Amino acid sequence: MTTLYDCSEPSELLTGMRLARQAIGRGELVVLPTDTVYGVGADAFSPAAVQRLLDAKGRDRTAPPPVLVPGKQTLEALAETVPDLVHDLVDEFWPGGLTIVLRARPTLDWDLGETRGTVALRQPSDTLALELLAETGPLAVSSANLTGEPAAMTAQSALDMLGDSVAVYLDGGPAGEGYADAVASTGSTIVDATLLEHPEGKLRILRHGVIPDEEIVRVVGADRCA
Repeated sequence: MTTLYDCSEPSELLTGMRLARQAIGRGELVVLPTDTVYGVGADAFSPAAVQRLLDAKGRDRTAPPPVLVPGKQTLEALAETVPDLVHDLVDEFWPGGLTIVLRARPTLDWDLGETRGTVALRQPSDTLALELLAETGPLAVSSANLTGEPAAMTAQSALDMLGDSVAVYLDGGPAGEGYADAVASTGSTIVDATLLEHPEGKLRILRHGVIPDEEIVRVVGADRCA
C-alpha cells in the first residue's frame, strides 16, 4: 500500500527513509523532494525500474530521465569526459538547480532510454534527497507528475497524480522555496556541455530554469555559449 511520510516528524522520517531505500532496492519508485520540484526516482542501474518510471509518467523511451547524484565524485564516474568549464559550473552551482548533459561512459551497465550516449546529471541541494542518494547511489529522477501536467510542488500533489504507481512518498514540505525569485521556470536549468570537450565547442542552454542564463554565461564566458 502506498504511504506518504511526513519527514518533518522524526519517526516518520526514519520509517520513510528506510522504506524508500528498500523500495529502490526492489526496483520500485519513490517520490522525493528536490530543491526545484518533487521528483519520482528509480534505481538508475535497473532498466526495469527506469521503465516503470517512464510508464508511471506516461512517457516513452525518447524522453529519458535525468540522473541525480550525491556529489561531484559521481559525476566523474558516470561521465566519459568532464571539461574544465563543466568543473567551473559544478563548483558554482552544485548542489543546486543546474542539470548538465555530458557523454556517458560507454561501459555503464544501464538503460535510461534513447539517450544517444549522453546522460543529464545534477546534484540537488535538498537535504532529504542528498541523504537518500548517499545511501542508494545515482537515481533516475524525473518530475513527479503525469506528462503534460504541471510539476508537483508538494508530495500530496505527486500522490494525487501518480497514486499507487509509486511505493513511497517522502514529504519534505513545499519544493522550490529556495528559488522563489526565479522567473523562468520552477525546474532546473539544463545545459548541453557535450561539445565543450572540443577547443572551439560551445555550451547550449536546453531549458531555461531556476539558474538564470546570464549566470551560466558569467561562468563559462559569452564566447563559449551558443
